[in-house]
Order: sequence, then C-alpha cells, then structure tokens
Amino acid sequence: MTAESKAASTVLVSTDWVAQHLDDPKVRIVEVDVDTRAYDEGHLPGAVGWDWSTQLCDTLRRDIIPKEKLEKLLGLAGIGNDTTVVLYGDNNNWFAAWAFWQLKIYGHKDVRLMDGGRKKWLAEERELSADLPKPKETAYKAAEPDNSIRAFLPEVQVASEKKGADLVDVRSTPEFTGEILAPPGLPETCQRGGHVPGAQNIPWAQACKEDGTFKSVEELKKLYGGKGVQGDKPVIAYCRIGERSSHTWFVLKYLLGYKNVKNYDGSWTEWGNLVGAQVEKGA
Repeated sequence: MTAESKAASTVLVSTDWVAQHLDDPKVRIVEVDVDTRAYDEGHLPGAVGWDWSTQLCDTLRRDIIPKEKLEKLLGLAGIGNDTTVVLYGDNNNWFAAWAFWQLKIYGHKDVRLMDGGRKKWLAEERELSADLPKPKETAYKAAEPDNSIRAFLPEVQVASEKKGADLVDVRSTPEFTGEILAPPGLPETCQRGGHVPGAQNIPWAQACKEDGTFKSVEELKKLYGGKGVQGDKPVIAYCRIGERSSHTWFVLKYLLGYKNVKNYDGSWTEWGNLVGAQVEKGA
C-alpha cells in the first residue's frame, strides 16, 4: 500500500463499509445537503441530517459556524470526541466535504467521506429510511480553530502577486473565463466574472468518475500535475462559495498527501466583489 492509499483509507470509506457499520455505536453517519428535501424523502438508516446553508454557516457573518455552535450541533447528533463521523451528501459530496473541512478546523480526529456520496448509494439501490434518528445527546468539546487549512483574502492576494502558492480555481470553465457568474440554477453572488490572476482552472468534477467516486491516485496525480500542481509549494483552492473547493482540498490533502493545502472559502464571492481587485478573464 502506498503512502497516499494508506492515508486515503483513513478518510474515505466505501458504500460497502458504511452498510456494514450502520448499527455501529462508535460510528455516526451524517448526510449534508444544500437541499434537505432529499434527506426527508429517504436517507441512510440512522443517519443524521445537516442543512449546509443554515447549520454549517454563520449567515450573518458569512463565515463558518463558531466553536460553541459546532459543539452544540455535534452534541445533538450524538457525536462524541472519539466518534467516527462518516459524511455523505448530494452534489458528489460537495457539502459533505465542506463539513469534513470544518470538522477538521475544529479538531475532530476521525472524519471520513463515503466515496460516491448519496448518488452511489441510490444507484446501488441500498436501504433508505424516512425515520428521524433520536441519538443521545453528548457534551462535545471542540478544539480552537486550526486556520492552517483555511486561506483568507490577504494570503490569496500575496499568492497571486508573488506566485508563492499554486492557486487552483475548481469552478467550471465558463465560470473561470468569466462567461457566466454562477453555475446554472444557482444565485449570482458576485459583480464580476473571471478568475484570480495566476490561477489554474482544474474543475472539481475532473477528480471524480461517472459514479461519483474519486479517481485513482495515479489519475489524480496526472490531472493536477499536468497543470503544474504537484505539491512542491503551497496550494490554495477556491470556487464560488467554498464548497466545491473543499472537495478539491480533500483530494489534494488526503488522497494525494500534499502537505500544505488550504481552502479559500471566501472564494469568488469575495474576490469578485472586491473593490480594486485584479481580475483575469478568458482561458
């Protein structure tokens, strides 16, 4: 087993693994969606449901939720500090990856993604439930935020100007070029189209196979290495609001083992509205 595959085995689990641990008291399965109607219609038996837009975001500050709110969220879900948390969701685990990133910011040790997410579980016609679980509440204690995996605007500005980090724009090519401001059907959260000067466009979806699972380590190395992103210097990923880039952050940090990878969750919503910020258009 390579170092990369060994690392992946601690953060990525198959649908088979999850099916075998549905009743494991040491494991808590959580579905994270932007549209929670999917959870209400049917979810993995025993899975708790989190609404990304309200429970994992501070909507007043446009920020991740503060420590005390995360502690309450996890406590209500019956999650203890030693619980194995398995996350999955819609959109090929976009929002599950966001939750993974946020749990890592607050120091939870054992967090995993279900490879393929909700899409693969449904395709395999596995068991679903409409019952709402009632876990026993715990007293969860989060660590202070670890911002070493989070990029803020000043760092991105320096990276763009000084070329000291690889900037990876994981949005679709039409978003990157400035042809459109947001994916079809999603709100436009910026005034200008384009991308951060110097960024490479590697759309998040290129890291996945048709069934929603991640490509092999060899394929991923070729994908990112082909654009010069090889992990030999810091990497900052961004998208529109930070959820797709958390998916790419997961790939680079955990599947490829790059040492210094950050998610810029301010993303294009911040940069595209910033007065005086340089913007590049086109490919």
